[in-house]
Amino acid sequence: VVKHGHAEPLARCRVLEAGHPYPDSDGVRATEEVLRFASKARAQDLHLVLLTGGASALLAGPAGALTLDDELAVSRLLVASGATIQEVNVVRRHLSRIKGGQLARALAPSTSLTLAISDVLGDDPATIGSGPTVPDPSTHADALAILGRFGLAEQVPTPVLRHLRAGAAGDLPETPKPGDPAFERTRFAIVASSDDAVAAAAAAARAAGCRIVRWPGPLEGDVHVAARAFAGRLRALAAAATALDPPTLLLAGGETTLRVRGAGRGGRCQEFAAIAATEFAGTDGLTLLAAGTDGTDGPTDAAGGFADGGTLERARRAGLDPAARLADNDSHRLLAGAGDLFVTGPTGTNVMDLVLGVVGTTDGSPGVGPLS
Repeated sequence: VVKHGHAEPLARCRVLEAGHPYPDSDGVRATEEVLRFASKARAQDLHLVLLTGGASALLAGPAGALTLDDELAVSRLLVASGATIQEVNVVRRHLSRIKGGQLARALAPSTSLTLAISDVLGDDPATIGSGPTVPDPSTHADALAILGRFGLAEQVPTPVLRHLRAGAAGDLPETPKPGDPAFERTRFAIVASSDDAVAAAAAAARAAGCRIVRWPGPLEGDVHVAARAFAGRLRALAAAATALDPPTLLLAGGETTLRVRGAGRGGRCQEFAAIAATEFAGTDGLTLLAAGTDGTDGPTDAAGGFADGGTLERARRAGLDPAARLADNDSHRLLAGAGDLFVTGPTGTNVMDLVLGVVGTTDGSPGVGPLS
């Protein structure tokens, strides 16, 4: 089950397409197919579960009397609230028939091996794809608390609130917890993560003659705060550089959160680049790229965006007001006008985001040349 437009033919497996980053009716049908397949499990079978981030949206199996519209409404509210992916997926697990260890329950009594590509900070198995094959330590009460924390309890559809309250009261079964028999014959392994992408980017930059500076720890938290901090560090590196220094790459991997207040289009990486552009305005010698490793940033066709000292001026020449576009969370339009969108198409992986900042060039010329 893959995102629309990401299907590749396989010789022995059916490939189904579904909605992402928000669930759709194709996802509901695909989830039913997965559960129907799992229902045929026998004790002598071995099931391989290949799991990546994005599965939380792709596997859309509303629990109980909930509908796709209920699940979609909650997803939109949570994504726009600025909640972390860990918090978002706690709620998702308790509105689903397949997340939070319930696929493992469906696959019992067979043996299953999950090979996961992690798109979450800390590589928590319960959060990657909402943990369909691992124990769920969270509860319906935890999901209710998260809705309350972000002021969403009165905004979610009434059936959602009724469902979570019934679960918290013990009137609905919980997702399977550690020690549940469903996990006696399950195994889980992470085969790729953000660290791999960061290491690969560092190796490529080093081969191009760059000096590498790693961001301390994963990039996380509010995207506006993170972007300004990253831009400030890049400016400090530029201030300390001399004409004889090799180009410097400031490199970070991780995932920020974006609280959406406007009606524009974009994603956290495009927003990161747009904020950095305001910090770089009028400067020379600095270039930044913020991009999602899966090739999709938010509900757009871009993986992310570039920023340099001329981004905002190019947008103005295209007839755009940068301040107004940012206030409306319309980073996609802003960067498109500046010619700074980064469009890759599907990459075949998903290990969170990469942010790369360059001081200097690799061709010996003054200012900043194009990144490759």
